[in-house]
Amino acid sequence: MTVLILGGTSEAAALDQHLAEQAPDIRAIISLAGHTVDPRPSNLPVRVGGFGGIDGLRQYLVDERIVAVIDATHPFAAIMPFHAQAACKAENVPLLAIRRESWRPHTGDRWRCVPDIQAAVELLGKEPARRVFLTVGRLELPAFADAPCHRYLVRAIEPIGDRLPLAGVTVIQQRGPFEADAEEELMRQEGVEVLVSKNSGGPATVGKLIAARRLGLPVIMVERPRKPDVETVDHIDQVLPWLVTQGLFVTERGV
Repeated sequence: MTVLILGGTSEAAALDQHLAEQAPDIRAIISLAGHTVDPRPSNLPVRVGGFGGIDGLRQYLVDERIVAVIDATHPFAAIMPFHAQAACKAENVPLLAIRRESWRPHTGDRWRCVPDIQAAVELLGKEPARRVFLTVGRLELPAFADAPCHRYLVRAIEPIGDRLPLAGVTVIQQRGPFEADAEEELMRQEGVEVLVSKNSGGPATVGKLIAARRLGLPVIMVERPRKPDVETVDHIDQVLPWLVTQGLFVTERGV
């Protein structure tokens, strides 16, 4: 049987390894949107690019004889989760979403939560000029050109090109995880005055929030987009038991 994993997260990469070890008889395909040119290595077949909307995804499910779909897309994927819900419902294919828990503020945090990137730019404002640490991904950077007075420290997995063509932009090209002590040292050295982050959740990049708390820095936190109401788990260990309940996988004990 073939399972389609809609990837783009550390959970998808971990599920790749988990299935290879625990269920080698399952044929799994990881689908990536293609936003990252150099994605993490995979043990599974990988397809890159969109499906062509809901109809294209429906056809793919039929052509590849997909028996289940695992939505392990990024917490800020706003379109694909809805396309997956519609396509799976139309083709009667079981769908499970892996959604990691959001970060929550702790005592000492100075968060200002906003609904989207544009609201983050507006909250940042144009005066006074500040040293801003942007950890929102390279695709979101153009919006900050509307606040050109600030000096930006940008961290991204890949080169940002001309996505933020302003003076005073420093780019760090790195892939996490990032430890809190190293994040605190970075913020001190760079004179960071405010952090802008998406609420992606997970342990890999939470260190920046711990560092901001230690330093007493304000954080502009962009909340996640709305997601469809589908069956959801928060850990990859729950995927195989779900496949069992769907009648798609039998364990060594036969349950």
